[in-house]
Amino acid sequence: MTGKPAAERRTGLLNGFAAYGMWGLVPLFWPLLKPAGAVEILAHRMVWSLVFVAAALAVVRRWAWIGELVRQPRRLALITVAAAVITVNWGVYIWSVNSGHVVEASLGYFINPLVTIAIGVLLLKERLRPVQWAAVGIGALAVVVLTVGYGRPPWISLCLAFSFATYGLVKKKVNLGGIESLAAETAIQFLPALGYLVWLGAQGESTFGAEGAGHALLLAATGIVTALPLVCFGAAAIRVPLSTLGLLQYLAPVFQFLLGILYFKEAMPPERWAGFALVWLALTLLTWDALRTARRAARALSGRRAGAGDTTVSPGAGGAVPAAAPLSEADVEAARALETKP
Repeated sequence: MTGKPAAERRTGLLNGFAAYGMWGLVPLFWPLLKPAGAVEILAHRMVWSLVFVAAALAVVRRWAWIGELVRQPRRLALITVAAAVITVNWGVYIWSVNSGHVVEASLGYFINPLVTIAIGVLLLKERLRPVQWAAVGIGALAVVVLTVGYGRPPWISLCLAFSFATYGLVKKKVNLGGIESLAAETAIQFLPALGYLVWLGAQGESTFGAEGAGHALLLAATGIVTALPLVCFGAAAIRVPLSTLGLLQYLAPVFQFLLGILYFKEAMPPERWAGFALVWLALTLLTWDALRTARRAARALSGRRAGAGDTTVSPGAGGAVPAAAPLSEADVEAARALETKP
């Protein structure tokens, strides 16, 4: 094995850790934007994200996709749906963090892979393996336990999980790169968001500028906070196996969960621990099954190559899972729907 692939993998892993680390630590950022409310923060995030990604696209001179997208009304409609769904996801997440529900928000991203699989069964008519059925069943039981613990359904978690799973499904059909997709979505969000900010200013309720230059810069930084992890994710996605990304995705909700209980001091009574333990058990089963299936596919592929007289050793040999391992649609979507985190 040459040094170049190893160096590429290291670069990919570093970028993956950076992306999920930033997504995991973002609950520390939103409270800094107070006294701005969740809707004002959301509007600034939409406006400044477009500014940031437009600047990034100008640097790399990547504009050809715009003409192709404009000539395809169906893809434009899907982008509009994606923009609407991610608006809900971002808004609920910002509100939940600034309202003291970081732990419940983290649960949404823990159960997101389970919801993605459920959507695969209900909408795409996929057939699940027994272990996947068990994981989904345990996840449903966890929701029941948490409903008892909270005294209400964990609606923040469910809203985040279902909105992000739906967003991933739509993005799959759109088939645009991360930066391009974010640019298209924020372009759709831009005018409504800017209009709201102008209206808020006219009402004398805007905090932009009223709370000093530092606060204004923090609001503008929402664009960087949104786009920078996505750039790192894109660099990781082309360098490390899909299965590795699938494992790295759990870093973000783990960090968020730890911040919720250790930094924000949110309550975790026994019934909530029980609910989270069930979710983690379901994810362990799901991850083990996906890795096992990917390794079997890799061995089968190696066997076919050997039978065809191919003596080349692929980078995925020896137990590593190649990025092209043919996982089920639900497995692939659970790892691919990661490009626009909270």
